Amino acid sequence: MKSESLTPDIYIENLPEERKDIFKKLRKVILDNLPEGFTETISYGMIGYGIPHSIYPKGYHCNPKLPLPFLSIASQKNFIAVYHMGIYADKSLYDWFINEYPKFSVSKLDIGKSCIRFKKTNEIPLDLIAELVRKMSPKEWIELYETAFKK
Repeated sequence: MKSESLTPDIYIENLPEERKDIFKKLRKVILDNLPEGFTETISYGMIGYGIPHSIYPKGYHCNPKLPLPFLSIASQKNFIAVYHMGIYADKSLYDWFINEYPKFSVSKLDIGKSCIRFKKTNEIPLDLIAELVRKMSPKEWIELYETAFKK
């Protein structure tokens, strides 16, 4: 569900009441743990965290006018999603997350290439998300991005 919101605060304000509280908590966990150099924006109709052009002038290869995306959170129709490009590009990080998840949640993990879906919003493992967010610096993401995605 793509949002037309212009800021993260407006995005959250426009959420259904039953999702606002958990979304605020998820956003706070990300902001509190995001390494310096990433910035928060609205990107692709979601709250996004990426590397600004001031640090990575090339931008995103799919649309160089956009900052280099790293992480996004979104309220979808049937779930809340965390999109993490690092777990898509780094198999060891993906494997780490899969192995750690059962230590933080009794719910079955619902994960795609970069999308982690949470149908039961009261069971989002915020402490695990905090660890995941801390695992990669902007410098590490740029290096990984350029080897994994750039030709």
